[in-house]
Amino acid sequence: MIRKALNILNYALTYTIMVVLSVMVLYPIAFAVGGAFSPGKSLANLNILPFPANPTLDHFDNLFSRTNYILWYRNTFTIAVANTMVVLAVTLISAYIFSRFRFKLKKPMLMSFLVLQMFPSVVGVIAIYVILNRLALSDSYLGLILVYSAGALPYNIWLIKGYFDTFPKSVDEAARVDGAGNLTVFFRIVIPNTLPIIAFLGITSFMAPWMDFILPRFILRSDSKKTLAVGLFEMITGRSNENFTMFAAGALLVAVPFVILFVINQKYLVKVMAAGAVKE
Repeated sequence: MIRKALNILNYALTYTIMVVLSVMVLYPIAFAVGGAFSPGKSLANLNILPFPANPTLDHFDNLFSRTNYILWYRNTFTIAVANTMVVLAVTLISAYIFSRFRFKLKKPMLMSFLVLQMFPSVVGVIAIYVILNRLALSDSYLGLILVYSAGALPYNIWLIKGYFDTFPKSVDEAARVDGAGNLTVFFRIVIPNTLPIIAFLGITSFMAPWMDFILPRFILRSDSKKTLAVGLFEMITGRSNENFTMFAAGALLVAVPFVILFVINQKYLVKVMAAGAVKE
């Protein structure tokens, strides 16, 4: 009887925590969605249940007609795609080298990657700007992409190396017995069998530029090179900028590429989560 009561209490606590966490995550999203369709410029008119009585699409129309939203979107998309390609190429090759080969300074280099993760990117913003300025890369997409890629490499190399380590080296050795070289093993054996973690890396690398405000604000100075984060933030800063509902509409459209990516790569993401589960 006591055991049954404890099980009921356990289930009740579990579901209560799940419901509370779901509300904490979903309510801000629902509030942003309601604000995007709410008339006026302020979000203060919304009730506790954020469903506008007279929904409107005017904010989306004004977003495209009165701002450079399409330009900001295109700039951010270009940076995100380039960053993803650079991060994938450099990370996969580097992780494969650290996972499969022995060489001097291997352990010190891995430890240095780990130490670098302890410092936030904001710490080196001044140094980054000075270096980019001397290399004539300030106010350029190339400079921003290099900063994003370099900042993501230490953690990503550790992540992918750990996944490559779980792939049996005996498969590599069997392929080499049949005459395969390192490049053949890498592209035709390792990569096809580690697609789940590669998909995860690609999604996270693609998402980073969409969420970041500090680095684009600091590096990109031209109005024509603004990213979405910078452009949207300027809508709600300053005394005369109070377009909170238009900001909500713009933020809502940012989620479109993420949803598409998650739908396309859903099966790979499930495999990544399953691979991290405890196996008996």
